[in-house]
This record gives sequence, structure tokens and C-alpha cells, in this order.
Amino acid sequence: MKNIRKKIMINGLILGLSISTLTFSFMPDRALADENKYNVNEDGYISQPSTNWGLYKQEEKVKGIFVTGHSYAHPTKFDELLDLANRTEVNSMVIDVKDDGGMLSYKSDVPLAIEANTNDVVIMNDRDFFAERMKKLIDNDIYPIARIVTFKDRVLGSARTDLAIKSNGGGVWRDNKGNTWLNPYNEESWEYPIQLAEEAALLGFKEIQFDYVRFPTDGNRGDINYGQAGEDKTKADAIKEFLAYARERLHDKGVKVSADVFGDIISVEGDSTIGQQLELLGANTDILSPMVYPSHYGLGFYGVAYPDTKPYEIVNRAMEDAVKRLDSIPEDERAIIRPWLQDFSAPWLRNSYGANYITYGPEQVRAQIKATYDAGLEEWILWNAANRYTEGALEKE
Repeated sequence: MKNIRKKIMINGLILGLSISTLTFSFMPDRALADENKYNVNEDGYISQPSTNWGLYKQEEKVKGIFVTGHSYAHPTKFDELLDLANRTEVNSMVIDVKDDGGMLSYKSDVPLAIEANTNDVVIMNDRDFFAERMKKLIDNDIYPIARIVTFKDRVLGSARTDLAIKSNGGGVWRDNKGNTWLNPYNEESWEYPIQLAEEAALLGFKEIQFDYVRFPTDGNRGDINYGQAGEDKTKADAIKEFLAYARERLHDKGVKVSADVFGDIISVEGDSTIGQQLELLGANTDILSPMVYPSHYGLGFYGVAYPDTKPYEIVNRAMEDAVKRLDSIPEDERAIIRPWLQDFSAPWLRNSYGANYITYGPEQVRAQIKATYDAGLEEWILWNAANRYTEGALEKE
């Protein structure tokens, strides 16, 4: 059965790669003479052949790890992570396609990427190299998920200011770190992350994970002017509509859609200040991934004096609450819950925790996995920004 699935996946990858060279390729004037050879649409791009991408959808109980574009491209780090997966229960990797600085992992054929010169600085210049690594993942039965940072985008927001969030003075608004953000109310700004996601699907990814699929949290938000759309629509409706539209587009490519959300959104009723409302998100994605890192909860949250010292209690309570809230959505219409779990220590807590501060090791990481299972859930992903994972917390293969 594994070999049959692998054969389907590889054939899908090869088909995807061949089509990807056509779908987003720019057509210079000299190429228009070949219109009779190719089916060129009105925008000057070669149209895709009709394909039943549903054949390439894959069901997987994800036990995953996060992988940066740099780790994916690294001559030894990638193999180390692949070996870790082969030795343990890990069966999936969430791989950066666009990171939170706006950097792409490979040269893209998406028109907006070319227009904004995002290809001038990418992690991997050789797309064939990226594809070779993707084939290696598939050969090792690793379920690949593409992480796309959605609306936080220093690169495109600076190059296409018409797509960016504006200040009251009319200029481009920036957060505390100088980042520009695409305006979620502006449907034109949706095209860039969605087209990147479509391209990632054609490169072999089985799922698209939208991160930063929200409005800004940092900076002088009182100086933001969203225009008339901000008066007519709630932030939660804007994010819901983006995800619904993205899922419609991406299901046509045979991939699932997941979204990352703040862990504390589980405890916030109604429209949050950032557009993440749990029930609306759960009804418009296939997978919802709350970031329930115990270190990110304030002192006393859930009645726990020092949340980072009680990883089981925090994750279990959060997951049970999330399950209850999404129960209001019919089962065949609601997202499954797959949390991000903490595989790192939080030294910034030393001052506030004092003698209660702890470092994370196998016991703390495994406690979160158990808490997830005990809440009736079956999937999880570990986050470590440096991609150093605690093997002792993982079951052996």
C-alpha cells in the first residue's frame, strides 16, 4: 500500500513540476507567435490543462516538525532532519515557502514575485535542487506542508504600496520592527499568497499552511487607516473570506488548507482585534493549528500560576476548549485541530518566573503530545525556530 501511495505521489509531483513550468511562466512578446502551439490565455500566460487534482489528495495523521528554508537547503541539516523522521514517529515537515521576512525559499514564477523582485534574494536559486529534495521527502514517506507567511510582508508591501496597510497620513504603515503588511481587506493583496500556494502545490506540497493570516498586533495600530472596507466589514469576516477563497482555489489543486492561530484566541469570544475568530476559522479551513506554547501564556492563565511549568495542563485545557467550541460546526464542515507544540525553552521568562523557571526536555515535550491525545486529538507539530528537536520526546519508529 505504501508503494502504491508513493507511486501516486511521485507521478503527481512529476506532473506538477511539468505543469509548473507552464502555469506561471511569463510570456515575452516573441513568444506570442507560438499561440497556436500553446493555449495562451488573455493575460498572456499558458493555461493549465484540465487535471483532476483530487486524485493527489493525501490523508495523513500528521506528527510534524517545522523546517526553515535554510535548513531545507543546508547540505547536512536537511539529511539530519530526515534521519530524525526515519528514526522516530515524525512523518511530516512544515517547510517555509515564504518566511516572516517576506523571503522566498526558491525562485518563483508568480508574476507579483517577479514584479517585486523577490527573486533577487532567495534561499535556493536552483529550483531543480528544491524539487530533488521534495522527491527525497516523498521517497521517505514524509508528508510535505508548505508554510506561507500571509499578510506580514516587508518585501511585497514595500514594492507594491497599493497593496499595503496605510497610515492615517496616507503613507505605508509599519509595525514596531519596520515591517509592512498586506491589507487583508484588499482582495488584490490576496493574490500573492494564493498564487504562491498554487505554485507550491504544483511543486509537490500536499498541504498549504497560512501563517500570519491575521491583522497586525504590534506597532501604533491607532494610526492605521484601512479605508472604507474597514468600516464596512469586521476583521474576522475579512480573514474568513480570504481563507474561504484560498481554500476554493487550492482544493482545485488537490491540496488541503491549514491556518495558524494564536493559542489565546481559543479563549476569546467573537471578533478579536486581529481577525482570528475560532468558529469562523474552523469553518473555512481543513486544519486549524493553534500555537499553544505554554511559554506564551501569561501568569495565572487557566488558573496556572506559572504556565510554562505545566505543559500538560496548559495544552490539554486549550485543546479541550478548542474542541468544544468547534463542536458547534457540523462535523463534515469543520476543521480538524492540529496544535503547534513547544520544543524550546523560554529564557525570557527567567525574571518573572524566578526559581520556578524550567528548561524544556523530553518530559515537557512529551507531556504536550500526551495532552493533545488526551483531548481526543491525533495530530501535532513541534516548533523550534532553530530546527533542533528533542528526539527523546519522540516514539521510535
